[in-house]
Amino acid sequence: MRMPLFGVLSAVLCLQGVPGLVKAEDAAAPQTAAVAAKEAVFTQEQLDQMLAPLALYPDALLAQVLMAATYPGQVAEAVAWSKANPKATGDAAVKQVANQAWDPSVQALVAFPQVLATLGQDPVWVQRLGDAFLAQPDDVMNGVQRLRHQAQAAGNLQSNQYQQVTVQAAPAPKASAPASSAPTTIIIEPAEPQVVYVPSYNPTTAYGTWAYPASPPVYYPPPPMYYAGSALVAGLAFGTGVAIVSSLWGNCDWGHNDIDIDVNRYNNINVNNRISNNQNKWQHNAVNREGVPYRDARSRQQYGRQLDGAAQRTAFRGDDAQRAQARDKARASMDRAGIERPATSNREARDRVREAQANTPRPAERRAQAGSSRDNLQARQQVAQARPANSAGRARNNAFDGVRSPSSTRAQADRGRISQSFAQRPHTARAAGHQISRPSAPMRRGGGGRR
Repeated sequence: MRMPLFGVLSAVLCLQGVPGLVKAEDAAAPQTAAVAAKEAVFTQEQLDQMLAPLALYPDALLAQVLMAATYPGQVAEAVAWSKANPKATGDAAVKQVANQAWDPSVQALVAFPQVLATLGQDPVWVQRLGDAFLAQPDDVMNGVQRLRHQAQAAGNLQSNQYQQVTVQAAPAPKASAPASSAPTTIIIEPAEPQVVYVPSYNPTTAYGTWAYPASPPVYYPPPPMYYAGSALVAGLAFGTGVAIVSSLWGNCDWGHNDIDIDVNRYNNINVNNRISNNQNKWQHNAVNREGVPYRDARSRQQYGRQLDGAAQRTAFRGDDAQRAQARDKARASMDRAGIERPATSNREARDRVREAQANTPRPAERRAQAGSSRDNLQARQQVAQARPANSAGRARNNAFDGVRSPSSTRAQADRGRISQSFAQRPHTARAAGHQISRPSAPMRRGGGGRR
């Protein structure tokens, strides 16, 4: 006996309210999370590998590096500038590059030449680091904390005369951020607020046994000039401190997995680019990306539309509904008339050119098929050029022949004079092969007999 359709719907509606039954949207929730996990740009293994060389930096310096890494092209320019000015450090160095068209986060890094020397060793690593921070900020910040706990467990992260290491209860994460696996948060600050010591360490040993033997971290040793005679404390080397007052204006916000901005310090060093008090959260500026492509589709969609004048360029190109409708009508008319549509992209245009070239016969085939007058003329010219020149067919000399060869000119003049002298001597005419005319003898009357 079949149940009526109305009864089936009623039964389904009743079962939805029964405890223990899973709704369709609840069942799809884990699948959605799994899809989101698959779409992650970098895995945890990759994040730990790229974060290992700088996860033990002081929080403020780490924040500056993460911000600046989103502008890899400008970081490369700052590296070159720092190499050309190795003695420029601290706030004074930042003021020297105030007129550079760099993001303020990149300008702040010139205060620490040893950091730029490390970043300059692998530009690809810098770009990947910035892409990861833009696409997965929560995973990046959680990865830093995970590595810090590993270094602390290995005995290589503790307070000393160069840094202050503080362990705090992990703040409650924001709703959209994944919960950190570590119950506590490790904060690293300079021992003296206005003197920053940049640590140098080998990531392959600083974190104890590496969790991913197939993907060990890369060690970027800084130039010895910055750490010569430095003190080694618990696996970390500390060189000469850098005195700063306003250069480090960012700091890690571990509760929201983003970066806070100290507006006062920022405005003190960036006098030409001041911000207001409500701009205390860092935002990526797509203009300073300078055309470097974003790695993931989400970042391309989010930041690719923030460029100045994007709306004006769209209107200028005619990308509105009315013009799009007109273009569609024109294309339909071309299809009815059998006219080929114009290419809609550079790639399509290139493909059409290649196809046309592939279908076009070679020059020899064109001459054989068409037999055009132009090809015939070219053939005659080639034959004429191939014939040996003789005295009859030689082209006339122009007024400038022989200018580059005086000896040839003299030889031709001598031959002309000799020819004239022979023409004036009759006895030489026979030798020259010419016919000689002589006067005829007078005829005798009577034929020579007697009269």
